[in-house]
Amino acid sequence: MPEVPEGSLTGLLWKGFRGRCPKCGRGFLFRGFLTVVDRCSSCGLDFSGQDAGDASAVFGTFLVGAVAVGVALWMELAYQPAFWVFGAVLVPLIIVGTLLTIRPLKGLSVALQYRYRRVDAPTRPGGV
Repeated sequence: MPEVPEGSLTGLLWKGFRGRCPKCGRGFLFRGFLTVVDRCSSCGLDFSGQDAGDASAVFGTFLVGAVAVGVALWMELAYQPAFWVFGAVLVPLIIVGTLLTIRPLKGLSVALQYRYRRVDAPTRPGGV
């Protein structure tokens, strides 16, 4: 893994993508599959005010949907398969793709929210 400066945006995004605390990078961000922990087990950062909302689901749907449409177009132009083949290929692709992208995208969403809208900042709700 390349060396990333501690306070950089790249480092913050990498921590969020891996599901780690955006502040220290050691504590886990999730309890279960998508439930954000209340506090970081390592540094004690409070996540109770963080609300990632549906951003990860929306961006994951757009990303996986674009790939699925590209695969469907390629299949149609290259092979012109029967209709059931599209379902047999695309349904598992969409389900697996969504499950693989939603957690890292939620981690990114929480990390960006930590950076730009810090709840623990005493003077300004916007953080930065």
